[in-house]
Order: sequence, then C-alpha cells, then structure tokens
Amino acid sequence: MDMFVFALGFLILLCLIVHFYTRQVQQQPKDPSFRGFQQTYLFVYLLAVAADWLQGPHVYALYESYNIKKHEIEVLFIAGFGSSMIFGTVIASLADKYGRRNTCLVYGILYGLSCATKHFPNFYILFFGRILAGIATSILFSAFESWLVNEHQRRNYEPETLTIIFANAAFGNSLVAIISGIVAQNVANTFGYVAPFDSAIISFIAMCALLITTWTENYGDANAPAMQSFVSAWNAIKSDRKICYLGIVQALFEASMYVFVLEWTPALTQALNKSTIDKTDNKNPPIPHGYIFASYMVSMMIGSNLFKVLCKYTTPESFMRPVILISALCMSVPVFMPTAQSIMFAGFLIFESCVGIFWPAMAQLRSKYVPEEARATVMNYFRIPLNLIVVIILLKDFELKTIFTSCILFLLLAGISIFCLHRLSLHSMRAMAPLGNIVTVPQHGIKPIADEKHSETI
Repeated sequence: MDMFVFALGFLILLCLIVHFYTRQVQQQPKDPSFRGFQQTYLFVYLLAVAADWLQGPHVYALYESYNIKKHEIEVLFIAGFGSSMIFGTVIASLADKYGRRNTCLVYGILYGLSCATKHFPNFYILFFGRILAGIATSILFSAFESWLVNEHQRRNYEPETLTIIFANAAFGNSLVAIISGIVAQNVANTFGYVAPFDSAIISFIAMCALLITTWTENYGDANAPAMQSFVSAWNAIKSDRKICYLGIVQALFEASMYVFVLEWTPALTQALNKSTIDKTDNKNPPIPHGYIFASYMVSMMIGSNLFKVLCKYTTPESFMRPVILISALCMSVPVFMPTAQSIMFAGFLIFESCVGIFWPAMAQLRSKYVPEEARATVMNYFRIPLNLIVVIILLKDFELKTIFTSCILFLLLAGISIFCLHRLSLHSMRAMAPLGNIVTVPQHGIKPIADEKHSETI
C-alpha cells in the first residue's frame, strides 16, 4: 500500500512541474479568438468523456449485483466491443455525409439510452444496452475529432495550434477520469451501483445542450452517396501507404492498451514480491485499485504535457518511434519478471505516460494524413482490427504471459510501421525540398523548411 501511495504523490508533484514547464515553453496562439474556440470544443468533449468515465468503475459490480453469471458478464463485454466493430463502424462513419455535430449528438442519445438500460436486471435488456454503448464508443473516437479538425481548418487557425488542443484534450481527459471516478464512487456508496449511470445521463444531457448551442455543423462530402465515404476511405488507405501505416500503428497500439486495461489488475495481484506476500496465509494483499488508477491517469497527464514539449523540437513521426519501443519494453515486464510487483508497477506507469503521448500524437498525424472528405470513416476502419483483437482476448482464456507476449508483438509491429511512416515522411520532404524549399503538408497548406539539419531531425 505504501508504495502505491508514495508513487501517486510523486507523480502528482512531477505532473505539476512538467505542466508549469510546458506553459513556459509553449508557443502562444496569435489569433485572439482561438482561446474561445478551444474552450468551446473542450467543454463539450470533456463532458462526453466524463459521462463515459462515470460508468467504467461500476459496470462489472452492477452486473454482479443483478446475479448475472460470470460467463454472461463476459458475453456482455464482448457485445460492446463487437458492436463497436460492426455497427459502430457503419453508423459513426455516416458523420462524413450527415454531419459531425449531428453524429456527436447521436452519441449522447445512444449512450444515454444505454445508461438507462442499467436500471433493468434483465440480461437481454442489458445486452441491448451494450450494443448501444459500442456504437456510441465508435462515435466518440471519430466524430468529435473530425469536427474539430474541419472547424480548425475552416477558421484558418495556425496549424501548430491544433497540437495545443489535442494535448489539452488528452490532459483534460485524464483529469476528468480522476474526478469522475471519485464522483462515481460517492454516488454509488450513497444511492447504489446504478447511480453512476444516472450521473452519466446528466452529463450527456449537459453535453448535448452545450453542443447544440455552441457548435456549428460541418461535413466531409455531404453530396456523395451514403456508401461513397466507405469507398473513398478504403481507396485512400489502399493508395496511400502513409495512411495504411498510420492505421496499423493506431490499431495495434490501442489493442495493446485495451488489453492492458483488462489485465493490469490480475498481473499486479499475481506478482509475488517478497515484500508484499502476507506471511500468515501466503496470499497476496489486495492492491489499492483507486490509488493505482489515479496514478495511471496522472501518468497520462504527464505524457500529454511531454507531447507539447516534444512537438516543439520534432514531429510525431519522429518521437513516436522511441515511445512505441519503450511501450513494448514496459509490456515485457509481466513476461520476464512476473513476480516483481514494484518493477511491474513502474513499467505500467511509464506505459501510461506513453499512452498520454500517443493520443494527441495520433490525432495530430490523422489531421495531417487522413483525407477530409472521409475522415470519420477512415478512423473507424482503423478501429475494426483493434476491436477484433480485444474480442478474441475476451473469448479465449489465455494465460497472462501469453496475453502480454501478444501485446509485445503488437507494439513491435506498430514500431516497425511508425519507422516506415517516418521514412516515407522524410522521403516526401526531400522530394519537395528542391521546389523552392517548401513542403506541402496535407490539410494545412504550406510549411517552410528551416534548413537541411531540421529536416533530418523530423
């Protein structure tokens, strides 16, 4: 217990130091209207993720309180990921034709209905709720970002300011997760396990009201037939290797991250450090889930701030190479040192910091390479393999060593893909450099190259 409490305190102090340092080195936007635009997006987005976080800690406990069997609970979780993979991909992708704001509104409605089903201790009603939640999750991870990138371009803000929003969104997401966890625990203690889901409905209502009153609508290609966005997205992935490599990186890294979310508890519980074994009954003492979860979120906040610093000196194509390799090294601890609880926990904290860098970095790369007319559709294609991987992990009762070995393999393949993407980006820059020393950056117009040395470090 003392180790986890000390780690949380140290991480909070480190996060504050990194955050204030980042504020000193961060480039300030020149357009005075940018701050208002950023707040408009973040308020809606953070209400959306807050409602999602409010539900997480008590889903399993609620199902157990309804006397649902363990196998049936596993089926419910599989239904959520499967729905996201199949139905969510189709519905979320329609944002390009029918509007990103409208689709974000659908997110709030579907997820709110999913929360309402938690009042019924009936397996089939809860199953239907998981289907709705899976669809909503696909919208959360595509439509909101698609709206932001389009609106940012339409208002002609400086390209670099998009980095600021992505980093602040990742930072705010972690902060909201901690607050939501505290709120969910308090309302659950007072009103029961279904109360956090009612709190989420309130957050969804506030999100929808704010979205309707503050966001304007934007589209991909609104005039194209409904199926055209699927065709355009698939052609873009096939014809542009940079998009393909980006999709591989996203799918494999996120698959590893979701598997980690499912397996970190048994991994730490089964770690048998001599210092943590209860000598009286030879059982592991219970790990403090609350402190550990908070430590993970603070680590992500540190990572989102490090992203801002890294972007000041180089590009995501470059610094994501060591980030992904470090992530693979962290996932190797449960495989090669399965009894070293303290080292494993330290590795998991570093991995979460890498996740904090990963989210805004991937958003930045998607804004650069993914075509605007089918942005949401391309992003949902990327989510198909990661959902499939998680479903397989849930269906098969693999040993922890096998599961984390798979994560290492996923991350190494993602590392190879990011190296390939980096090489292609350098090749494109060198090919364009003789033409007046300019580089065309997709979706963002023209960016000057400072010098030959800088181009080598990107």
